Amino acid sequence: MMLSTPSNAAANSAVTAFAALSGVVLAASTLYLNRSAMKRSRSGSVSWDLPEWAAEYTTSEALKRVYRTDEEMMKVAVDLSRRNVEENTGGPFGSVIFERLADGTARIVSVGCNRVVPMNNSGLHGETVAIQIAQAQLGLYSLRAEGGNFELFTSCEPCCMCLGATLWSGVNRIVCAAAKGDASAIGFDEGPVFDESYDHLERAGVKVERNVLREAAAEVLSNYGKIGVIYNA
Repeated sequence: MMLSTPSNAAANSAVTAFAALSGVVLAASTLYLNRSAMKRSRSGSVSWDLPEWAAEYTTSEALKRVYRTDEEMMKVAVDLSRRNVEENTGGPFGSVIFERLADGTARIVSVGCNRVVPMNNSGLHGETVAIQIAQAQLGLYSLRAEGGNFELFTSCEPCCMCLGATLWSGVNRIVCAAAKGDASAIGFDEGPVFDESYDHLERAGVKVERNVLREAAAEVLSNYGKIGVIYNA
Protein backbone atom coordinates (compact mmCIF):
# COMPACT_ATOMS: atom_id res chain seq x y z
CA MET A 1 0.00 0.00 0.00
CA MET A 2 1.37 3.43 -0.93
CA LEU A 3 1.31 6.11 1.76
CA SER A 4 0.85 9.70 0.63
CA THR A 5 3.23 12.33 1.93
CA PRO A 6 2.42 16.01 2.43
CA SER A 7 3.66 18.51 -0.12
CA ASN A 8 6.65 20.67 0.71
CA ALA A 9 4.37 23.70 0.85
CA ALA A 10 2.04 22.08 3.36
CA ALA A 11 4.91 20.88 5.49
CA ASN A 12 6.57 24.30 5.51
CA SER A 13 3.27 25.96 6.37
CA ALA A 14 2.73 23.68 9.33
CA VAL A 15 6.23 24.28 10.60
CA THR A 16 5.91 28.06 10.26
CA ALA A 17 2.62 28.14 12.15
CA PHE A 18 3.94 26.03 14.96
CA ALA A 19 7.14 28.08 15.09
CA ALA A 20 5.16 31.11 16.17
CA LEU A 21 5.03 29.54 19.60
CA SER A 22 8.79 29.20 19.92
CA GLY A 23 11.91 29.98 17.90
CA VAL A 24 13.47 26.87 19.41
CA VAL A 25 10.65 24.75 18.03
CA LEU A 26 11.21 26.23 14.58
CA ALA A 27 14.88 25.25 14.62
CA ALA A 28 14.11 21.76 15.87
CA SER A 29 11.31 21.25 13.33
CA THR A 30 13.45 22.46 10.43
CA LEU A 31 16.24 20.11 11.48
CA TYR A 32 13.76 17.23 11.68
CA LEU A 33 12.34 17.93 8.21
CA ASN A 34 15.80 18.25 6.70
CA ARG A 35 16.95 14.99 8.24
CA SER A 36 13.73 13.26 7.17
CA ALA A 37 14.21 14.43 3.58
CA MET A 38 17.82 13.28 3.64
CA LYS A 39 16.78 9.86 4.88
CA ARG A 40 14.07 9.57 2.19
CA SER A 41 16.59 10.49 -0.50
CA ARG A 42 18.79 7.59 0.62
CA SER A 43 15.95 5.08 0.70
CA GLY A 44 16.97 1.61 -0.45
CA SER A 45 20.69 1.89 0.33
CA VAL A 46 22.88 1.58 3.38
CA SER A 47 26.51 2.67 3.41
CA TRP A 48 29.24 2.32 6.00
CA ASP A 49 32.99 2.13 6.21
CA LEU A 50 35.91 1.38 8.48
CA PRO A 51 37.75 4.32 10.07
CA GLU A 52 40.75 5.52 8.09
CA TRP A 53 43.26 4.29 10.68
CA ALA A 54 42.10 0.69 10.18
CA ALA A 55 43.63 0.64 6.71
CA GLU A 56 47.02 -0.14 8.23
CA TYR A 57 45.73 -3.58 9.20
CA THR A 58 44.94 -4.45 5.57
CA THR A 59 47.93 -3.12 3.64
CA SER A 60 49.64 -5.59 1.33
CA GLU A 61 52.35 -6.09 3.93
CA ALA A 62 49.84 -6.68 6.72
CA LEU A 63 47.98 -9.26 4.64
CA LYS A 64 51.21 -11.15 3.96
CA ARG A 65 52.10 -11.49 7.64
CA VAL A 66 52.00 -15.05 8.96
CA TYR A 67 50.44 -15.80 12.37
CA ARG A 68 51.20 -18.97 14.29
CA THR A 69 49.49 -18.77 17.68
CA ASP A 70 46.07 -17.81 18.99
CA GLU A 71 47.68 -15.14 21.14
CA GLU A 72 49.31 -13.48 18.13
CA MET A 73 46.02 -13.50 16.28
CA MET A 74 43.94 -12.28 19.19
CA LYS A 75 46.33 -9.41 19.79
CA VAL A 76 45.17 -7.93 16.47
CA ALA A 77 41.52 -8.05 17.56
CA VAL A 78 42.28 -6.49 20.95
CA ASP A 79 44.44 -3.80 19.33
CA LEU A 80 41.52 -2.95 17.03
CA SER A 81 39.18 -2.60 20.00
CA ARG A 82 41.62 -0.39 21.89
CA ARG A 83 42.41 1.80 18.90
CA ASN A 84 38.73 2.25 18.11
CA VAL A 85 38.23 3.75 21.56
CA GLU A 86 41.36 5.89 21.44
CA GLU A 87 40.41 7.32 18.04
CA ASN A 88 36.77 7.84 19.11
CA THR A 89 35.51 5.94 16.05
CA GLY A 90 33.21 3.44 17.75
CA GLY A 91 32.73 1.00 20.59
CA PRO A 92 35.34 -1.17 22.37
CA PHE A 93 35.10 -4.23 20.15
CA GLY A 94 37.39 -5.52 17.41
CA SER A 95 37.33 -8.64 15.26
CA VAL A 96 39.46 -10.31 12.61
CA ILE A 97 38.78 -13.04 10.05
CA PHE A 98 41.84 -15.22 9.46
CA GLU A 99 42.33 -17.91 6.84
CA ARG A 100 43.98 -21.03 8.21
CA LEU A 101 46.55 -22.30 5.72
CA ALA A 102 47.59 -25.87 4.96
CA ASP A 103 50.76 -25.59 7.05
CA GLY A 104 48.78 -24.52 10.12
CA THR A 105 49.69 -20.84 9.96
CA ALA A 106 47.12 -18.09 9.33
CA ARG A 107 46.78 -14.79 7.50
CA ILE A 108 44.38 -11.86 7.84
CA VAL A 109 41.45 -11.75 5.43
CA SER A 110 39.50 -8.86 6.96
CA VAL A 111 39.20 -6.75 10.08
CA GLY A 112 36.23 -5.15 11.74
CA CYS A 113 35.56 -2.77 14.59
CA ASN A 114 32.37 -1.56 16.18
CA ARG A 115 30.82 1.34 14.20
CA VAL A 116 27.36 1.54 15.77
CA VAL A 117 27.40 5.12 17.07
CA PRO A 118 29.37 6.97 14.35
CA MET A 119 27.41 5.26 11.53
CA ASN A 120 24.00 5.24 13.30
CA ASN A 121 23.65 1.52 12.62
CA SER A 122 22.97 -0.98 15.41
CA GLY A 123 24.06 -3.86 13.17
CA LEU A 124 27.67 -2.72 12.78
CA HIS A 125 29.32 -4.73 15.51
CA GLY A 126 32.96 -5.76 15.15
CA GLU A 127 32.09 -9.34 14.20
CA THR A 128 29.44 -8.47 11.61
CA VAL A 129 31.70 -5.89 9.96
CA ALA A 130 34.61 -8.33 9.67
CA ILE A 131 32.33 -11.09 8.33
CA GLN A 132 30.69 -8.86 5.71
CA ILE A 133 34.01 -7.54 4.44
CA ALA A 134 35.50 -11.04 4.21
CA GLN A 135 32.53 -12.40 2.28
CA ALA A 136 32.47 -9.41 -0.06
CA GLN A 137 36.19 -9.69 -0.80
CA LEU A 138 36.01 -13.43 -1.40
CA GLY A 139 32.69 -13.36 -3.25
CA LEU A 140 31.19 -15.97 -0.93
CA TYR A 141 27.81 -15.98 0.82
CA SER A 142 29.32 -18.49 3.25
CA LEU A 143 33.00 -18.83 4.06
CA ARG A 144 32.56 -22.61 3.82
CA ALA A 145 31.03 -22.45 0.36
CA GLU A 146 34.23 -23.47 -1.42
CA GLY A 147 35.84 -25.56 1.30
CA GLY A 148 37.71 -22.69 2.95
CA ASN A 149 39.04 -22.76 6.49
CA PHE A 150 38.36 -19.43 8.15
CA GLU A 151 38.39 -18.38 11.79
CA LEU A 152 36.85 -15.44 13.63
CA PHE A 153 38.86 -13.82 16.42
CA THR A 154 36.89 -11.33 18.49
CA SER A 155 37.89 -9.16 21.43
CA CYS A 156 34.77 -10.13 23.36
CA GLU A 157 32.33 -13.00 23.39
CA PRO A 158 29.61 -12.15 20.85
CA CYS A 159 26.22 -10.69 21.67
CA CYS A 160 23.14 -12.65 20.58
CA MET A 161 23.14 -10.97 17.13
CA CYS A 162 26.79 -11.68 16.43
CA LEU A 163 26.56 -15.24 17.70
CA GLY A 164 23.87 -15.84 15.09
CA ALA A 165 25.99 -14.13 12.46
CA THR A 166 28.88 -16.42 13.38
CA LEU A 167 26.73 -19.49 12.76
CA TRP A 168 25.65 -18.26 9.33
CA SER A 169 29.03 -16.86 8.32
CA GLY A 170 30.64 -20.19 7.58
CA VAL A 171 33.68 -19.80 9.84
CA ASN A 172 35.13 -23.04 11.18
CA ARG A 173 36.21 -21.59 14.51
CA ILE A 174 35.53 -18.66 16.82
CA VAL A 175 38.04 -17.49 19.42
CA CYS A 176 37.02 -14.95 22.09
CA ALA A 177 38.98 -12.76 24.47
CA ALA A 178 36.83 -10.91 27.04
CA ALA A 179 33.77 -12.67 28.45
CA LYS A 180 30.11 -11.71 28.20
CA GLY A 181 30.27 -10.72 31.86
CA ASP A 182 33.03 -8.21 31.15
CA ALA A 183 30.77 -6.39 28.68
CA SER A 184 27.74 -6.65 30.97
CA ALA A 185 29.78 -5.19 33.83
CA ILE A 186 30.00 -1.81 32.07
CA GLY A 187 26.32 -1.78 31.09
CA PHE A 188 26.02 -3.57 27.74
CA ASP A 189 23.05 -5.92 27.33
CA GLU A 190 24.42 -8.84 25.32
CA GLY A 191 21.03 -10.49 24.97
CA PRO A 192 20.06 -14.18 25.20
CA VAL A 193 23.42 -15.93 24.95
CA PHE A 194 23.69 -19.21 26.87
CA ASP A 195 26.00 -22.18 27.14
CA GLU A 196 23.53 -23.96 24.89
CA SER A 197 24.20 -21.29 22.24
CA TYR A 198 27.83 -22.34 22.08
CA ASP A 199 26.85 -26.00 22.17
CA HIS A 200 24.80 -25.36 19.04
CA LEU A 201 27.81 -23.82 17.31
CA GLU A 202 29.94 -26.84 18.20
CA ARG A 203 27.30 -29.21 16.82
CA ALA A 204 27.23 -27.14 13.63
CA GLY A 205 30.97 -27.63 13.21
CA VAL A 206 32.18 -24.31 14.65
CA LYS A 207 34.91 -24.88 17.23
CA VAL A 208 34.85 -22.48 20.17
CA GLU A 209 37.76 -21.15 22.24
CA ARG A 210 37.42 -18.54 24.98
CA ASN A 211 39.49 -16.41 27.37
CA VAL A 212 42.44 -15.86 25.01
CA LEU A 213 44.02 -12.56 26.20
CA ARG A 214 40.90 -11.96 28.28
CA GLU A 215 42.62 -9.62 30.75
CA ALA A 216 43.87 -7.26 28.04
CA ALA A 217 40.50 -7.17 26.30
CA ALA A 218 38.58 -6.68 29.55
CA GLU A 219 40.80 -3.70 30.35
CA VAL A 220 39.71 -2.03 27.10
CA LEU A 221 36.07 -2.56 28.06
CA SER A 222 36.60 -1.23 31.57
CA ASN A 223 38.29 1.93 30.29
CA TYR A 224 35.52 2.51 27.74
CA GLY A 225 32.92 2.15 30.46
CA LYS A 226 34.29 5.28 32.12
CA ILE A 227 34.09 7.51 29.03
CA GLY A 228 32.06 5.88 26.25
CA VAL A 229 28.45 5.56 25.15
CA ILE A 230 26.70 2.37 26.28
CA TYR A 231 24.34 2.53 23.33
CA ASN A 232 21.96 -0.32 24.19
CA ALA A 233 21.70 0.11 27.96
